[in-house]
Amino acid sequence: MPVHGSQGSQGSQGTSSRGFGLGLALVSALAFGGSGVAAKPLIEAGLDSLYVVWLRVAGAALVMLPIAWRHRSLVRTRPALLAGFGLLAVAGVQACYFAAISRIPVGVALLIEYLAPALVLGWVRFVQRKPVTKAAALGVVLAVGGLACVVEVWAGLSFDALGLLLALGAACCQVGYFVLSDQGTDAGASGGEVPDPLGVIAYGLLVGAVLLTVIARPWGMDWSVLAGSADMNGTSVPAWLLLCWIVLLATVVAYVTGVVSVRKLSPQVAGVVACLEAVIATVLAWVLLGEHLSAPQLFGGAVVLVGAFIAQSSKPEQPTPPAPDESDEDERETALSRSGRAV
Repeated sequence: MPVHGSQGSQGSQGTSSRGFGLGLALVSALAFGGSGVAAKPLIEAGLDSLYVVWLRVAGAALVMLPIAWRHRSLVRTRPALLAGFGLLAVAGVQACYFAAISRIPVGVALLIEYLAPALVLGWVRFVQRKPVTKAAALGVVLAVGGLACVVEVWAGLSFDALGLLLALGAACCQVGYFVLSDQGTDAGASGGEVPDPLGVIAYGLLVGAVLLTVIARPWGMDWSVLAGSADMNGTSVPAWLLLCWIVLLATVVAYVTGVVSVRKLSPQVAGVVACLEAVIATVLAWVLLGEHLSAPQLFGGAVVLVGAFIAQSSKPEQPTPPAPDESDEDERETALSRSGRAV
């Protein structure tokens, strides 16, 4: 007798998993979006931006060090994944973005970096050769258009070729973040072992910290800044407290929830939801730093929300099953007729 309840239970489990993944993606966007609000007072207090990035990644790597030791077998089984995640998802995004904003306006750099969801769609469609829903594509278009309003790209157009290339490099590295976060799930579906996301993040941060140490050369940093205080919209805040915010919330929590959300959703959907990071960063800067929002920014934020909603509500297209072969049907009918005669 057929059991009809199994498909319903699997569907409810899939919906529950998708809702959980969406919640994690929103938490990740909120955590990543708060990094600039905490970093800006430290930079204004006299700490170079590159040193802030190094402190962020190195501090998070120290926090995740026990987890890295627990999953040390990943070094032997998935060395390429760990190296790629550290190079692209951690060090590459940070280094390219900060190098870009030193040459072009922040808004332009942000807009180019957040072309990553569109590049993810291209990767999934043309490299992985997987179907992409129209809803996901529409969500990307709306999200990118809304971001153009949020960052007010028209207010700071500057065509520095190297700066634009660096920003595009940050976008490509962010594509690596989403694609590598999804690595291993196919192996799990086929019965293989899926690499633990916490272990991948821990070693990615360690690799990123090593690379950024070579770039930032922190031995020349003025450590006394961390012992003082920083000004946040007229309020004096201990510098070490802001650093803890950047390390624990804007890095550890952001990466953990982000990677898990990609595995629960998909790279293309999680990428569009991640566009909310720029909106959240702008709103937090408005609330905590006193940076006022204009009407186009509010409109752009609403458009990004609509695009993210459309993208996350899309469901992956299922490949159409192959049509039955006529020769197989003929053989099946012949076998049945023979069995009938035998009876």
